[in-house]
Amino acid sequence: MNYRILAGVLLASGAALAATIGTVTPAAAHPFGPPSLARAAVDGTRVDISWQPAEDDWVALGQSLGAFEDPTTGPVATQLTGEQKLQGSSAVRDYLHERITVSQDGRPCRGELKPLDGLLAQGARLTFDCPAPVSTLDITLTALTDLNQAYRTVLRAESATPAESLYTATDGTHQVDFTQSGGGLPPAAGLAVGVTAAGGLGALLVVLSRRRTRSAA
Repeated sequence: MNYRILAGVLLASGAALAATIGTVTPAAAHPFGPPSLARAAVDGTRVDISWQPAEDDWVALGQSLGAFEDPTTGPVATQLTGEQKLQGSSAVRDYLHERITVSQDGRPCRGELKPLDGLLAQGARLTFDCPAPVSTLDITLTALTDLNQAYRTVLRAESATPAESLYTATDGTHQVDFTQSGGGLPPAAGLAVGVTAAGGLGALLVVLSRRRTRSAA
């Protein structure tokens, strides 16, 4: 069975979810497939993180947290899609808050989970407010590893060192340095170089102009 296709059907259709949710378990997801992708960006004291697992992993996570009703124990709301049930689950929101965290110098940054609209397309998006302007952070990503230790997440951080980090069940926190710009000169140095270059070019133009004037005379 192609669980990726089945997961897409479950999340898009309430009726399909009601009929077949019992056939998909955490083991039926793909912990041994490609890792989930997360992205991080900073702006002053703010940190934005998005986490986007595959659709079948969302199904496995929703099942484990009780976001979907069990058709063997009671009625199932078929007017809602699987994605809508994930969006409305307080257990899913609490889980994301617990498993995706940021700290600065040992102090946690206050996190806020954005509305889960467009969950499948955009993933879970969180914003963290840190006590001071961001330089070095400890970022923790342990989502899904409680379901299966084979799950991994790759974090891609903008203008940071390292640019990519691999999160696993045994290595769920990485320190990321956002003071590195990946090479080049600091803004002030770049400005100084630009001014020097402009001044040198101006002097060269004056010399050439004088030479032409003398030649004409």
